[in-house]
Amino acid sequence: MRTLRLLFLRLLALLARPWVLPPTGEVQRILYIKPDHLGDLLLATPVLAALRQAHPDAQIAALVGPWSRMVLERNRDVDVLQICPFPGFERQPKNKRLPAFSAYTRLLHYAALLRAGRYDLAIIGRDDHWWGAALALLAGVPLRVGFAVPECQLFLTTALPWNAHDHVTQQGLELVRASTTRPITSHHQTTFTPAPADTAWANDWLAANLERGQHLVIIHPGTGGWAKHWLNERWAEVADALAVEPGVRVVLTGGPGEEARVAEVQASMNSTALDLAGKTSVGQLAALMARATLVLGVDSGPLHLAAATGARTIHLYGPGDPARFGPWGDPARHMVLQTNLWCQPCGEFSACPRGLAVPECMERLSVEEVLGAGGLGLGA
Repeated sequence: MRTLRLLFLRLLALLARPWVLPPTGEVQRILYIKPDHLGDLLLATPVLAALRQAHPDAQIAALVGPWSRMVLERNRDVDVLQICPFPGFERQPKNKRLPAFSAYTRLLHYAALLRAGRYDLAIIGRDDHWWGAALALLAGVPLRVGFAVPECQLFLTTALPWNAHDHVTQQGLELVRASTTRPITSHHQTTFTPAPADTAWANDWLAANLERGQHLVIIHPGTGGWAKHWLNERWAEVADALAVEPGVRVVLTGGPGEEARVAEVQASMNSTALDLAGKTSVGQLAALMARATLVLGVDSGPLHLAAATGARTIHLYGPGDPARFGPWGDPARHMVLQTNLWCQPCGEFSACPRGLAVPECMERLSVEEVLGAGGLGLGA
């Protein structure tokens, strides 16, 4: 099956190459293609900052999915934000997914739209995204930079060696370095800027719910993959231990659909915590996290959001690979806890490949380890 697809993509690349626009000799318009969701796009914000450093006078356009547009709406390194419903990234139930051929009709449609932008350079921000690489070629972009994944390199003018173990942010920085002769620094942090209305909401909420001098501690127990979850009763133990600390106010947060999990954590507690599950937008949650002393949670987009606002974070990792998708920044401020089992990281989020009802990689993480990492004088 893969051989047939590679043959088809090779034919597509050969047919599209004569329609590439001639290079202008100067990079004036850049297209950065990134189809991913919240966490992965936040991990790309240092890449956009480096891209601005590499091409300070160019116009930078970011092409992202509608599911993550809020990440870059106020990003100072993006001049133009364009939206594309990338096939395969919609997270729709199987019975609502579009037929396979629609990926190709959509490819031609968006290539025609982007061609009018007359971009000089395209960077494919996801290493295995052949659809984005083909889009850049069909849009006529003369310089196309990505990784030498077989499905992608057919469409690229510069294909970098691909290492499946590199952090995705480091990979992105390498793409930027390949696009310029300027020296590029790698100290850029992930960033997210809430809207003024979101900051005002957070200020009002804090004024109504926190006493002067209280520390806000946020626990976000939910995530998109079942196997990445920690036990609810253990989150309750952590929340109880934090809630009795002098001057600490614990808040439980969650996205749409995570209300029941957060309610179960709250019901298992012996003390009280405020419940904001399903009650905030992404921007409001970010504005609140920016005011937190500490944010705790599992491998999830909202934990990357917390890190991007400057909050100190603790991330519990099981099947995910923190070396590749972990927080980007000072490890003293963004701590990763994992058990280092022989089967980690498996990358399977919907179920444990070993058939365990509770994945051992998450079950072995103890309450004492989490509290000991909190820096609040708790645990060993």
